[in-house]
Amino acid sequence: MEFEGRKKVGTQLNIAPLIDVIFLLLLFLMLSAHFVTQPGIKITLPTAATAKLHPEKDITIFIAEDNYLYLNTEKVAIDALPDKLRTMVRESKKKSVTIRADERIDLGMAVKVMDIAKQAEAEGLIISTKAEEDVQ
Repeated sequence: MEFEGRKKVGTQLNIAPLIDVIFLLLLFLMLSAHFVTQPGIKITLPTAATAKLHPEKDITIFIAEDNYLYLNTEKVAIDALPDKLRTMVRESKKKSVTIRADERIDLGMAVKVMDIAKQAEAEGLIISTKAEEDVQ
């Protein structure tokens, strides 16, 4: 009686389909990633020791050093700001307005913009600053 040894079963892992799947997942993630970019408005934010991070809001008013106003990325005159801002606040889910002003602007301009935001029925007003640790 002759014993036959166990037959070895040849197992091979074909990794070509695995590489294809990994490549497709990588491509999908790269294309569907949400990239957040800051608008190209040059301002230097003032510093504050109590600065906190706030997620970027839907409605942002930029006040540049030369007192030009931008509603999100659109340049707007101060006379047209109330109507445009009121429309945006009514259409927005978040009724808050973020003001990002250069540290060298006139205080009167900042007060005017805050007053316009309140008149436009904004429920919240966030004044954007940067933390003192970010300065060094």
